[in-house]
Amino acid sequence: MSGSGRPRTSSFAEPPGAPGAAAAAAAVTGSAVAGGTTSGRPGASQATGSSSSFGNLKLNRESKVTKVVATPGQGPDRPQEVSYTDIKVIGNGSFGVVYQARLIDSQEMVAIKKVLQDKRFKNRELQIMRKLDHCNIVRLRYFFYSSGEKKDEVYLNLVLDFVPETVYRVARHFNKSKSTIPIIFVKVYMYQLFRSLAYIHSQGVCHRDIKPQNLLVDPDTAILKLCDFGSAKQLVRGEPNVSYICSRYYRAPELIFGATDYTSNIDIWSAGCVLAELLLGQPIFPGDSGVDQLVEIIKVLGTPTREQIREMNPNYTEFKFPQIKAHPWTKVCFNLVSVTMCHN
Repeated sequence: MSGSGRPRTSSFAEPPGAPGAAAAAAAVTGSAVAGGTTSGRPGASQATGSSSSFGNLKLNRESKVTKVVATPGQGPDRPQEVSYTDIKVIGNGSFGVVYQARLIDSQEMVAIKKVLQDKRFKNRELQIMRKLDHCNIVRLRYFFYSSGEKKDEVYLNLVLDFVPETVYRVARHFNKSKSTIPIIFVKVYMYQLFRSLAYIHSQGVCHRDIKPQNLLVDPDTAILKLCDFGSAKQLVRGEPNVSYICSRYYRAPELIFGATDYTSNIDIWSAGCVLAELLLGQPIFPGDSGVDQLVEIIKVLGTPTREQIREMNPNYTEFKFPQIKAHPWTKVCFNLVSVTMCHN
């Protein structure tokens, strides 16, 4: 929401490269991969011996090693050969496919997100990830391009830190066992989430899809990493943004009201929804549609005033809502939720 009622994340921010951040990143990812490379050209991969097609990547049947020319995620654009093996699909969706693989040089596991490119647009996810460097954000190690099966099909491949679990799966584990997630987990996860948001917001970036599925967790260290910047955007004051963004259960009310001049506060709302979900064991606002979502929010927060609605979207003219009193947060969950989720 664009109002000033939600807390700011600046108090969580740390400079990139701070000792704590470096130690945390090392605990999760181990030593960094040396160098990095890419030609940026489709069809830059190669292999020897008998091979099968993996996109346009060549998978050697004997050694099962894939070689590509990739560019490092950070630093100078100095293409180099990168080899990896043990490829398997670990996720897919409308965005593309995610593979798990092992880097030959370091023997570290990585995730490779393969996304079909639209030639009409510059890939915003790549641009944003190349500028981010924080221990609570999944790191872009390399990127490279590959050709598809159809003519002129080009895929962007993002080589990322591999983190085995998500907050969603952790919460589901406790739900299935009829138990509540330990409060220490909630505190540790939420602190790291707010710290990651403080950092990206300080860079002018709004994630726009905060949800438990996009919060990666290392089960051994409890370190959390924010991932999936496919919906992220560098917000510029005065420039309009699409309002149909963010997964429904985690959408701030100003988005439901159709606001196009929102701020990074929409991420704070989503984070509050995540916190409430961890405490309650289920989504706090499980709407079946945009309107139903708003009804669920009003049931808890009460009916927004005309002034609050104007703050969310000055162009919104429909004010016919039933007058409902706000539900006391002490009957819902903790006070922190109340300051992350408010109409203004």
